[in-house]
Amino acid sequence: MLALLVVRKPLADRLWPETRAQQLRLDAAQALVEGRLTAPDGSGARELYEAARALEPDRLEAREGLARVGEAALRQADAAVDAGHPAEAWRALELARQMHVPRARLDQVEARLRLREMDAADVDQWLVGAHSARVAGQLVGTADSALPLYERVLAVQPDRVEALEGREDALSALVRQAWMAMDEGALARAGRLLRLARGYDAGHVDLPGALAELARRGEQVQQDAARALAQRRLPQAQALWSELLAADPAHAAARRGLDEVAGAWAARARREAADFDFQAAEAALREARATANVLGSSSVDLDKVERDIAAARQVSQRVQAPGGERLSPSERERRLVDWLERAEAARARGDLLTPPGDSAYDRLGAARALAPDDPRVREATARMLPTAVACFDDALRGNQLVGAGRCLEASAVLGMDGAALATARARLAQRWVAVGDERLGAGELERADAAIDAARALDPRAPGLDDLARRLRAASIEP
Repeated sequence: MLALLVVRKPLADRLWPETRAQQLRLDAAQALVEGRLTAPDGSGARELYEAARALEPDRLEAREGLARVGEAALRQADAAVDAGHPAEAWRALELARQMHVPRARLDQVEARLRLREMDAADVDQWLVGAHSARVAGQLVGTADSALPLYERVLAVQPDRVEALEGREDALSALVRQAWMAMDEGALARAGRLLRLARGYDAGHVDLPGALAELARRGEQVQQDAARALAQRRLPQAQALWSELLAADPAHAAARRGLDEVAGAWAARARREAADFDFQAAEAALREARATANVLGSSSVDLDKVERDIAAARQVSQRVQAPGGERLSPSERERRLVDWLERAEAARARGDLLTPPGDSAYDRLGAARALAPDDPRVREATARMLPTAVACFDDALRGNQLVGAGRCLEASAVLGMDGAALATARARLAQRWVAVGDERLGAGELERADAAIDAARALDPRAPGLDDLARRLRAASIEP
């Protein structure tokens, strides 16, 4: 009996994901019985079953539970139709649709709901309002604009000719507005208008030509943005990529381009700090943050750049003579030679990043801050870069991901090629995703969350990252 008590907790710890998933399924079943099919706070049957499925994706019980949620939602919708509560019926129908209830059964309830709404609808008044709004050019934007009113009519009378024809005319006018925006160079506005039109009728006859023209002009903007970035005209590149992303929020090249712009601003901030021009460094860092804000996230660790600027400030204070006077040429040369010799000795010992303050990287950083354009400093930097890259590869092979990250940061500062740096970031991010998946499977939610943050900081588009984050959110619901 004593042995059983001793081993019970470790055994429970090892089985925790399974017992937690079981508790989530029990809570979900209770919520289903009580009619709480979905809830924003995660206490609904749907959310609880999804949390259980995130922990044990290969088991059938949670999937079967979600199917029961769909059936219950369909019953709720049917009852709401009978009770004359259309808004409640529509919400329940949408939940049933998301739970993949067969379309034929959904259509039956939806048809009854539309008939009930038709009996209470003032369709003719809606048509008058839609026509007036269309003539006035008020196509979208408010509930009493032309297209929303036409949609209300068609929701209860799908074959109403006046509504169908009016919607076609309104959509044609909306597409014409998009053409005008393109002619003015306002691709973001054109893209927004065309997305609205496609949302109302993806098969509208005027859409293909307009979308093709938007894509053609977008390609030209993409070429201009890439050229501006290559020439390090960062403000222009930033503006062009931002316009392209606003025109198409899913534009992968625009997101990559803005991420590269953020990286270029960050690199400029580091260079200015190395030259002790801290006003310019802070300005470049602000631009990097502004670019990252457009994306919502960035692969560039801007907090690390800020710390590097602060470290450069400290170095700038150390390289001055006592009292803040400038170093004499002889003293400057003496310190430069000393730091370069110490940096090379530390590199030869393999002390790339440690100990702090006396590592090869820190000593070379002091030399770079003192004389960034000195040929000897450049040669030392070129010699140290392969060491930093090898440090990254060795740490990655040894699954020392934190150490690999430090080596990668050093490689970036030492001038690692942009394409090679992006590839290395992607490799490290993928390893963090794998760690996060492993930790989530073991029920270690905090470690999984930390791994996700590490991966996102390196490559926000890493394969599997978004799915892992979604599974973690579902698994984080308290049973």
